[in-house]
Amino acid sequence: ELRRRHVQPVKAEYLVPERSHEEEETGTQQRSGKKRARTEDGILSEESKACPRGMAEEENKVPLEVIQQLGRKTYVFGGSAPAATSRMSSRYASWFEREGDGPSSSLREVKLIDFSDKVYVAPLTTVGNLPFRRIMVDFGADVTCGEMAVAKCLLEGSPSEWALLRRHACEKVFGVQIACAHGDQMTRCCELIRKYCDVDFVDINMGCPIDLVCKHGCGASLMRKHTKAEQVVTAALASLPCAVTFKIRTGWHDREPTAHTTVGLAQSWQHRGRAVQAVFLHGRSKTQRYSRLADWTFVERVATSQDLAAARLPVVGNGDVLSYQDFEAKRELAPHAESCCMLARGALIKPWLPTEIKERRTWDIAATERLDILKTFVKYGLDHWGADDRGRARTRRFLLEWLSFLHRYTPAGLLEVLPQRINDRPPAFVGRNDLETLFASPLATDWIRISEMLLDPVPPGFKFEPKHKSSSYTPAAGEVGKQAASDWG
Repeated sequence: ELRRRHVQPVKAEYLVPERSHEEEETGTQQRSGKKRARTEDGILSEESKACPRGMAEEENKVPLEVIQQLGRKTYVFGGSAPAATSRMSSRYASWFEREGDGPSSSLREVKLIDFSDKVYVAPLTTVGNLPFRRIMVDFGADVTCGEMAVAKCLLEGSPSEWALLRRHACEKVFGVQIACAHGDQMTRCCELIRKYCDVDFVDINMGCPIDLVCKHGCGASLMRKHTKAEQVVTAALASLPCAVTFKIRTGWHDREPTAHTTVGLAQSWQHRGRAVQAVFLHGRSKTQRYSRLADWTFVERVATSQDLAAARLPVVGNGDVLSYQDFEAKRELAPHAESCCMLARGALIKPWLPTEIKERRTWDIAATERLDILKTFVKYGLDHWGADDRGRARTRRFLLEWLSFLHRYTPAGLLEVLPQRINDRPPAFVGRNDLETLFASPLATDWIRISEMLLDPVPPGFKFEPKHKSSSYTPAAGEVGKQAASDWG
């Protein structure tokens, strides 16, 4: 009955009676009477208040003068490539051999990526930052990708946009995702990436459902403009010495799926024998966003309906994986899709998910272990953003954004039926200890309280609201706070 109502089947002894919003707010204020001093855990020692410690291990730092030239529109494209500006430019030196800068007239060696049997953490806007990706690598992720960067903003020299392309040394296979509306924009972006960044693949975003992105001709709108999409893809193929992929959805409307048509056309999108290496397919439409379940039967249709006379494009499915059982069930629904496990929301809710998938087990992780994960995230955050006031504020902000997903995890030991389903709503429950109960709270005030356990106290009047609101998940009726959870996929 609970499964039919899309409510997680928590064991009866852990359920709590429904309480009013006023009662719960009062209880929260009483619980947060004393605030722990931030220096107790030692994360913010005096020595850490210096410059970010992890910056030396980060790559893809575009020179400041280049960003300034882009901002002033004085950067000269097509100029000579700098000598060994990045590992990428030195590794593919043959791409800079002809006059000026760019690929030589003959097909050069291109490094391809084998996504088979890999765990790939998809690009995640806001929450897929570098410290989070380091956490995912710690738990066994094989492939990571930076947050979606908009080509127009990159070409305007936005420092915050270029920061999205940063790579940590621990990311062994790393890609960047670009949202672009025009082929000439993609050509210029790829020239900059080729000169100043070291990436293993570039993913073209053709599936972002955000209206603002689609309005400018990027994201999912490219699925309706095949000529534009071809220009963007072939520009990337012509300009990059690394693998090129693109991500799409099933279509604009769930009643009219078109991804099979897009992939069929993409088989002919080539440049001098080079083709797209992989297609990442989210099993939902643009208008569907993240509501309802992903359609993995359509993923199978796309994988098997390609033109047999042309080279087959590998299709990697994405959507609704929150356990190894989910992944294996999806593989049965789409056996001709690639064996790559692509994670998005599942990784945000359960960052230890790569370990579960690789070891084929359900990890009933303790609340103290989850707190250790957050401590590590804070450490990585201070390394990346700095331990000064501004760096701590950024670390707190992104920690709170992540906590807006983490609270959706229901401990495996509390469930009557395994595994937890990603779109099932948890009823109000108490954990096996106070910390586990605190982690399950859907209240932003409790997320702030958790951040104060790891960072310094927030200033008076501090408030937080998640950036991404859910269209697929809200707390069950009568649940504490009745506050919508955040969601992204």
